[in-house]
Amino acid sequence: MLSGRRLDLLDPSPFDIEIEDIAHGLARVARWNGQTIGEHAFSVAQHSCVVEEIAVHIKPDLEVKWRLAALLHDASEYVIGDMISPFKAALGVNYKDFEARLEAAIHLRFGLPPKSPVAIKKLIKQADRACAYFEATQLAGFSKSESLGFFGKPPAGYELQIEPLSASAAQRLYLGRFEALVQAARR
Repeated sequence: MLSGRRLDLLDPSPFDIEIEDIAHGLARVARWNGQTIGEHAFSVAQHSCVVEEIAVHIKPDLEVKWRLAALLHDASEYVIGDMISPFKAALGVNYKDFEARLEAAIHLRFGLPPKSPVAIKKLIKQADRACAYFEATQLAGFSKSESLGFFGKPPAGYELQIEPLSASAAQRLYLGRFEALVQAARR
């Protein structure tokens, strides 16, 4: 990693994970494999910030630690990239186990339980799908009806106008959001 850490991908240690590496990597991983309109790709870092925002819109009293879990929901992609769900399924259970080990190490590094409770996972998935709806219709060329079919209806009262950021701006956004959540958790 750019921090100098050596992350063992087969046996990841929380001690080898740095938020700066995560932010740097996610800001350079494109959602939709870069098949979007605009000057900049919509990064996983920016997507993660939106997912955390949507999760709070759905559940305004969401505890800070679960807001952090929402921000980190795709953090494993800083080393493995963003793969579409059908491809992950085609790779089979070994890939899912690999991803789960990396996610557990990331969670432990930042003071979260290795696995989020089922209700939190469902909330984050709902927010993730809502973000994908907006991404599909605004950036990836889907019609609203097509996007509804794939991702469902976004939460009532939530609107989003996506402006993909440069990698450096997305990285700053992600780190800023992380720092704000860490500070809020300390209060």
